[in-house]
Amino acid sequence: MLAFLLTIFTFVELNCENIFDTRHDSLKNDMEYCEGGAYHWDSRRYWRKLNNIGKEIVSTGGEWQNWQAPDLVALIEVENDSVLFDLTQRSTLRTIGYKYIITNSPDERGIDVALLYHPYSFAPDTSYSLRITPPEGFRPTRDILYVRGRMLGDSKNDELHVFVVHAPSRRNGEKASEPYRLAVASRLCSSIDSIRAISPDANIFITGDFNDYSDNRSLLMLAEHSMVEVSKDAKGTNGALGTYRYKGEWGSLDHIFFSQSFLNNSKIKYCRIHDLPFLLEEDQKFGGVYPARTYKGRKYNYNGFSDHLPLVIRFEY
Repeated sequence: MLAFLLTIFTFVELNCENIFDTRHDSLKNDMEYCEGGAYHWDSRRYWRKLNNIGKEIVSTGGEWQNWQAPDLVALIEVENDSVLFDLTQRSTLRTIGYKYIITNSPDERGIDVALLYHPYSFAPDTSYSLRITPPEGFRPTRDILYVRGRMLGDSKNDELHVFVVHAPSRRNGEKASEPYRLAVASRLCSSIDSIRAISPDANIFITGDFNDYSDNRSLLMLAEHSMVEVSKDAKGTNGALGTYRYKGEWGSLDHIFFSQSFLNNSKIKYCRIHDLPFLLEEDQKFGGVYPARTYKGRKYNYNGFSDHLPLVIRFEY
């Protein structure tokens, strides 16, 4: 009887904090990030941002002999295809060989989500956007990205369903905006049901910035559909107690869910918040540290990366 070798797989989620190019899209409200706009965005800042995000992604693969390029990277807050081309082909990521899939959402600012994949470890065969019908009185929001493919492990070829989410923010208050995030969760649950109707033991990953916490209704809906929040107790090793910090309080708006069926046949080596020192700054007002973001209000930070820290999960299957 042949014994299968376990394959190590690394999955990363990162909200990039607004990667915009410098060109105006006449169909989008992106003037703040055009040359001459409120953020004084220009080609120098754009390429600095791309290289910083590339450096951040590379660092999630570990160190020295243990380094391994992440197999899948879910990216939140990227503007368009040209940004992803520059990131994967012309930045510090260019030697890794990532391919990518990105949505084209009706979001008014032009914000999208994307999935980077390494073609030696993941082979997509189907991908499309899931459009969210906004509740009455709400603006259009980001599509959900759905990708189906196969994890290319030793002697194995396991099918995987991946959803990448950027749920609407809490602008105007948590309760006022909650119906929108519940609409996103409902769309996800319908898709899960559709997949399981054909393949009851399907391997399903859901990840992204949900703009909600683990005990909020939108995430509890996923738990009711046998999705397990594997990032729920994730912490950093350099002081991060969440992926995001606001007014001195850590919280995790970013989450990773695995289907219970996948967990039954895999082994998680670790799931943690990636908070290496170069991604952090001292919090002069509240103490401790917080993510080194690109902009503090309108003030540009040359050494900034993002206002969110990455989630990194490594597992064997």
